[in-house]
Amino acid sequence: MLYLIASILLSVMLLLNFRLFPRFGVNTTQAIVFNYPICFLTGWLLMPTGQSFSIDFTQTWTWMALALGVGFIVTFLLSGASTQRSGITATSLANNLSLVIPVTFSLLVLGGGKVFDGLNYLGLVLALVAVGLSTYKAPEQSVSSQAGNAIWLPIAVFLMYGLTNTTINYMNVHYITAADQTVPITLTMVLGAIIAGSVLLAVRFVQGKERLEGRNFVAAVTLGIPNFLSFYTLILALSAFGGNGAFVYPVYNIGVILVAALTATLFFGEKLSTLNKLGLAMAVLAIGLISWQELSALWA
Repeated sequence: MLYLIASILLSVMLLLNFRLFPRFGVNTTQAIVFNYPICFLTGWLLMPTGQSFSIDFTQTWTWMALALGVGFIVTFLLSGASTQRSGITATSLANNLSLVIPVTFSLLVLGGGKVFDGLNYLGLVLALVAVGLSTYKAPEQSVSSQAGNAIWLPIAVFLMYGLTNTTINYMNVHYITAADQTVPITLTMVLGAIIAGSVLLAVRFVQGKERLEGRNFVAAVTLGIPNFLSFYTLILALSAFGGNGAFVYPVYNIGVILVAALTATLFFGEKLSTLNKLGLAMAVLAIGLISWQELSALWA
């Protein structure tokens, strides 16, 4: 449970970075691309003593991890395009509701972990409703009138987030069979993101759409360290719960929403609508229903 809580808090730190970037004139695209080498360095420093990092292209998981890293960059690009053309509301909902994909895959395909009872399934349903209510914002007038023609973008965001999280869960169950494999496999994923990000940035430089600024490298550090650690602790949480993504992902998603909403209210003065507050209250109930066995064990 500690790994899961740590992953939630670290993920909120990422959101805080993105929230503060415009205030300091940070180029978000560059910060994201440059954050992956920082992620790699952070993971390399966390490797157990005597262990080294190498790429074995004969292993199936190597190609899966590299492809997953590319998926991180693609998902980011889709999220940006969807936000601009279809609005923040549609993109946020697509992102958070994507948890239904790894949850379904975990329950129907992977198996393992705990056996869900009626209260757990009720919690899953409430979690989906809670995510929708707590992230809902009134449609923005600034969204292009052509937004309706870009409905495929939120759908693509939904599918990509769901696919990447499902792949992480699958790799955790089938390939991370020992604790000392977590960092090397994670580093391989990060390497895939570095390659994809470098290609992206090189193309934008050639097109004259980017120029280097020192503040973007500083932002990459503040983003990269919690980024790797949030991902690393999420994998450790999945391992701790036997690869049970049906439990981990709902608690993780709504945990991030709850902590982020509290942080935004306290430090940035953001207002919550009645629907948002209802969603947050429902999220607390959903967490309790999904994890009542684990909570009972903690209190025992």
